[in-house]
Amino acid sequence: MFTERTSVGLDVHARSVVGYAMDVQTGEVFKARLCPDPLEVTAWVKALPGPAAIYEAGPTGYGLARTLLLHDIRTVVVAYDVADACGES
Repeated sequence: MFTERTSVGLDVHARSVVGYAMDVQTGEVFKARLCPDPLEVTAWVKALPGPAAIYEAGPTGYGLARTLLLHDIRTVVVAYDVADACGES
């Protein structure tokens, strides 16, 4: 069970990251289009109230996840190809 106040979804691509977040206590929604620099994305996530980051990792790899974890942000990586394969079995 998530205990963080804000849930964050990150759509990560080679040239951009689109972030959406929702504060579950207030219902406020946050959104941003970011450069794919892990430190820029981390700064946006850390500015949110009590975040947890969840994102789809594809060919861009797991560097962002490692950076978020180093900054004590709970991060769950969903690999679309693996999730899709599991749904077909």
